[in-house]
Amino acid sequence: MARKLMKGNKAVIMGAILADCRAYFGYPITPASEIAEAAADYFPRLGRTFLQAESEVAAINMVYGAAATGVRAMTASSGPGISLKQEGISYSAGAELPIVVVDIMRGGPGLGNIAPEQGDYFQVVKGGGHGNYRNIVLSPNCAQEMCDLTILAFELADKYRNPAVILADGYIGQMMEPVDLSIREIWKPEKPWAVDGTSRTQGNLVSSIHLSAEELEVHVEHLFKKYQTVEANEVRYEEYRTEDADVILIGYGVVSRIVLSAVDAARKKGVRVGMIRPITLWPFPTEIIRKRAESVEEFVVAELSTGQLIEDVRLAVEGRKPVRLFRRTGGMVPSAEEIVNILEVREGVA
Repeated sequence: MARKLMKGNKAVIMGAILADCRAYFGYPITPASEIAEAAADYFPRLGRTFLQAESEVAAINMVYGAAATGVRAMTASSGPGISLKQEGISYSAGAELPIVVVDIMRGGPGLGNIAPEQGDYFQVVKGGGHGNYRNIVLSPNCAQEMCDLTILAFELADKYRNPAVILADGYIGQMMEPVDLSIREIWKPEKPWAVDGTSRTQGNLVSSIHLSAEELEVHVEHLFKKYQTVEANEVRYEEYRTEDADVILIGYGVVSRIVLSAVDAARKKGVRVGMIRPITLWPFPTEIIRKRAESVEEFVVAELSTGQLIEDVRLAVEGRKPVRLFRRTGGMVPSAEEIVNILEVREGVA
């Protein structure tokens, strides 16, 4: 396969195909609909399963069922649809099922609008559903990463038997860019725990229920230890010009691209600024932010919400340095010049 021009949403499905995802269950919603459209186009032609479910609730439970048989399965949606999927995601975490969910964030709360925002951070990164569980959360900032991180999401989901989420804003989903679709080696483990309808697996049980308090505590502690392993091994981030920075900008998704331009523009004006881009929103790159706090004067978090990412940054900094917020909401995307201006005057949006 060659290098092709495509939307980030389509690149998700190209990544899923390269990762040997066998089943897609979904329901269309703007700005994520092209994901279902591409799956409907390609999956049947490749002998794979595509099904438009009657609702988001149905779709996530179909993913649960397919993953229980051992196949790689996924779904995608945007804010309101992701809200409806929360119960199924919690069930999947409790049953230790490796599923992949894509959230192309739009404006909210409620129906909001179809413009890009980052208001789903709490919902996806902090859990969203009930109980003590974590999603592995990957945040692409270009169409190529929409493909590559989808492949990684399937591998991490299988490695840790856990839901993995691609969290992208509507801008990244709708943006068209060249994507390298070269065939690459993928990792797929054996799944002796799965239920495939044969006598070999008839003793297997996939469930998230543990009626005994003692049994549930043991299970929750098992999950907690798994999450500690994920935190120790799967943190991913990008640094840019932080080695001599007085100020470090932090942003993810489309904001990180704007921040990158702002860093270069501010440097030309004599402001020593750098960038940290979290690629994994969970596990969060706490240690590198904490390390940089030893040498910088302050951090500025830029995000398309009233302040969600900033909470994890403040936890990482531990009060050692000021952490300011620059925000836009409602689908309003800032320019690099706006960010440079707040660096020059050292005043952000409170």
